[in-house]
Amino acid sequence: MKTGRIRKALSGFYYVESDGEILTCRARGKFRKDGVSPLVGDRVEVRELGAGEGFLQRVLPRRNAFSRPAVANIDQMVIIASAAPPVTDPFLIDRMMSVAVFKDCQVLLLLNKCDLNPADRLYNIYHASGVETLRVSAETGEGIDTLQTLLQGKLSAFTGNSGVGKSSILNALYPAFGLQTGEISDALGRGRHTTRHIEIYSLPGGGEAVDTPGFSSFETEELNLELKAHLPETFPEFGPYLRDCRFAGCSHTKERGCAVLDALRRGEIQPSRHNSYVRLYEELKPLREWQTRKEGN
Repeated sequence: MKTGRIRKALSGFYYVESDGEILTCRARGKFRKDGVSPLVGDRVEVRELGAGEGFLQRVLPRRNAFSRPAVANIDQMVIIASAAPPVTDPFLIDRMMSVAVFKDCQVLLLLNKCDLNPADRLYNIYHASGVETLRVSAETGEGIDTLQTLLQGKLSAFTGNSGVGKSSILNALYPAFGLQTGEISDALGRGRHTTRHIEIYSLPGGGEAVDTPGFSSFETEELNLELKAHLPETFPEFGPYLRDCRFAGCSHTKERGCAVLDALRRGEIQPSRHNSYVRLYEELKPLREWQTRKEGN
């Protein structure tokens, strides 16, 4: 028995890196029976069959997992936004950030296309909120060297609304990346950058990136009852005030004696961040225990 990590998933095959080699594996039938889906990024136990092939035996405990894209054990979520068309809605950033923080991911916010618009408003909001924020331009190369440094030693997944330049940034980090995805697309008879598989790529400056086609934002399955219970903690700037509210179970939306609202009025919490929190709170509010049990079945 060997242990390794799934680096790619494609058409029912899992490509597992173990002891410096790649094993092409199928998953045993018990995974489907047990309702377990192996994910790219999973640490797994593998039984070798010879000739570079094997079977997945067991998925080892995960740090985190996402439903769409199907990835696990992500260290850092890189959220790409822009103040140049298409302009990113701060609520979309906050929605993705909340889910990432809940799932124990570091968050890095990239403000791309800064050669067209420096995104001062977005930078000021998130810098003041304690979020690691970096201005970049895939077109001019501004900030790319700093980004390389921030990716070192981490497995990072990139996300953002359509058109903000995810592919351009990845290609700026690693020009061969575009060639690799293009070759795979050609082999599958699909257009460039439209592959349906998920893969981990090693970056030349250190660190790894997960290519996640179609991953524009988190889907509704990520907004669950567990997130509802911990929503305030996913806004880190609320942390210093959460224990100072007058009433237990404060929703931090409208109550008198709410320390979070007091901090908001004093300018210690950004209004757009609190607005996003309230929108997420209202979105999660209708969820009930029976819905979560149904989703888990």
